[in-house]
Amino acid sequence: MPRRFYTLDVFTNRHLAGNPLAVVLDAEGLDRAAMQQIAREFNLSETVFVLPPDDKRHRANIRIFTPGIEMPFAGHPTVGTAVLLASLDHKNKPGDYLFGLEEVIGTVPCAVSLTDDGAYARFDVPVLPTERGAPAETALIAEALGLDVSAIGFENHKPTLFGTGFPYTFVPVRSLEAAGRVHINTALWQEAFGQEGLGAAYVYTRQTQERTSSFHARMFSPGDGIPEDPATGSAVAGLSGVIARFDDLASGNHHYRIEQGFEMGRPSLIDLILTIEHMRFTAASIGGHAVIVSEGTLHV
Repeated sequence: MPRRFYTLDVFTNRHLAGNPLAVVLDAEGLDRAAMQQIAREFNLSETVFVLPPDDKRHRANIRIFTPGIEMPFAGHPTVGTAVLLASLDHKNKPGDYLFGLEEVIGTVPCAVSLTDDGAYARFDVPVLPTERGAPAETALIAEALGLDVSAIGFENHKPTLFGTGFPYTFVPVRSLEAAGRVHINTALWQEAFGQEGLGAAYVYTRQTQERTSSFHARMFSPGDGIPEDPATGSAVAGLSGVIARFDDLASGNHHYRIEQGFEMGRPSLIDLILTIEHMRFTAASIGGHAVIVSEGTLHV
């Protein structure tokens, strides 16, 4: 059966940058095994399958797959799919559009702005990140990343486990230079980062390449078919919990821009808004641009 698909570059406003995404429309009739095979065929960090919503008030039900597993929630697929559906539904007519996308983790409220200069989507993080126990020993983490122990940590930041769906090991490093020297050791990966099965490490530092950025980051998940990811929205959702834990934030909205993918030649910019009320972390949202790159027909 022919099925339409599109590819987009997400967390960028220009083609051939950001994080590539495949979106398969007309996905009815595909079971989970078939979706996983198609995701492996596209071999991008994630592929989305669009299905009719369970609740007619929402725009769609979406399933998200990496080449290796299904994800309950992910950021760049949410942003890219929201931009694509709004663009198709409204024939690229400039305006602001609101709808919900049903994901395994729950319904994700999305806001899309279409302008003559491009498309931008923001979504509310559906479940606030929680800390998931203790990470591996710092020496093991450093060795698995090919770094000296002295490179790990800055200010009061230390390695932690946080997640909204799957957890990430968040590894603060002292400098941009240290982030650039990461060389992963797959022989140690499961022991260092295999908590709860995902095995994902998110390296971040306050030193940045772009003047307007707040953090520079890299994400590695080799056991999941993603040696390095150009932009990871679900990890930024987890990073909101890290920031709330370690940084002394006043009440109000706090805006951050995270740069990722620069070492890969796929520069990506992810916007994060973190809300503090009465000394408590109460909400987060993630946004970014996306551009349509290609479209075609899948004969499966």
